[in-house]
Amino acid sequence: MTQTLATIRNVILEGIHQIAPEAELESLQDDAEFRRELEIDSFDFLRLLVFVNERLKVDFPETDYGGLTSVSKLVSYVSRKLLPSSPVG
Repeated sequence: MTQTLATIRNVILEGIHQIAPEAELESLQDDAEFRRELEIDSFDFLRLLVFVNERLKVDFPETDYGGLTSVSKLVSYVSRKLLPSSPVG
């Protein structure tokens, strides 16, 4: 399946919704630190990464966790793994 930035973002938001169903995703800024904004603990963060891994087949080494602090950073990370020629930051 060909992935686009929009589909990657949608999968991430779907994962966030799975672990924090009460979150108002419409008001979540893409560059906001979603763990702090949504009060997501470490376990839920790992559940999000497992969800994204299962849907998009992207591995997340533990050494990279610290850089995955916002939706935009997570989209960028996943897009670099899936779309190597993507110019995304």
